[in-house]
Amino acid sequence: MSETTEDKTAAPAPAKKGFSGWHVFGIVVLTIVATIGVGYWWLSHYVFPEKFDPVTLNASEQDSLNNKLNTLGIDTQGGKSERRLQPVPYSEEGASREVRFSERELNGMLANNTDLAQRLAVDLSDDLLSALLLVPLEENFPVLGGRTLRVNAGVELSFANGRPLVKLRGVSVMGVPIPNAWLGNLKNVDLVNEFGADPGFWQSFAAGVDYIQVEDGRLLVRLKE
Repeated sequence: MSETTEDKTAAPAPAKKGFSGWHVFGIVVLTIVATIGVGYWWLSHYVFPEKFDPVTLNASEQDSLNNKLNTLGIDTQGGKSERRLQPVPYSEEGASREVRFSERELNGMLANNTDLAQRLAVDLSDDLLSALLLVPLEENFPVLGGRTLRVNAGVELSFANGRPLVKLRGVSVMGVPIPNAWLGNLKNVDLVNEFGADPGFWQSFAAGVDYIQVEDGRLLVRLKE
């Protein structure tokens, strides 16, 4: 007997899955554009920022700052006060020897100088005063002419063993730490202990400070009699 053969309908071949050449090309282009965009944003904001937004104090903060500056003998009215200056005998009785400023007040004082406000910002954290400075370069400066360099510096400020302690934590340019040798090997050196024995600024500074404290957002300096 011969076997009966049945016609079987051939199943269609499965469609190939994957990306076409145009898909790959599009993904590559999008990746390049995104990389350039992110790189430009990073460079413009962190490596070559143009300026800072100045800190603006509210009315209450400004009044508090003005009172502190007036106590220190700094005229906050710009010479426009209508009060007539009255002569008074000198006296230290009841005078406060403490100077207190918040981080916002320090940056607010910089805001009174438009150029500094856009180029310098101060940060206060525990035992650390940090400064961020933008340095514009001349157009004829090699390679980076016309750009703005971002310079960070940190100084440790505290009080120990009856005297102030001042240490340079470091300096960075465009996020790159400067070698200690380029800083005169002063990194993490107690400047008061190193130079305070000789007559000069550090000796006078230490002799006049009774206490100093830097904490998150606050600075306190108490002066000796």
